[in-house]
Amino acid sequence: MTDHYVYVLRCADDTLYTGYTTDVERRVAEHDSGEGAKYTRGRTPVELVHVETFDSRSAAMSREYEIKQQSRAAKESLVEYNDS
Repeated sequence: MTDHYVYVLRCADDTLYTGYTTDVERRVAEHDSGEGAKYTRGRTPVELVHVETFDSRSAAMSREYEIKQQSRAAKESLVEYNDS
């Protein structure tokens, strides 16, 4: 069974990017090399600051959408909680 992940990156300009993947390490490397999402190109290097694991793609995609709808303050709280 493949795990599905939702991740949050902190970009070089201190913005946050949320995405979905089945391979976090590969995806972060893609973002760092400029081959990731259009948003992260030109905002490298990126730092992985939060990861959540799900058993299904649909659950992960739902969570990704939920995080993307949050305010910056809510996303920062999520990241800070992850650091504690």
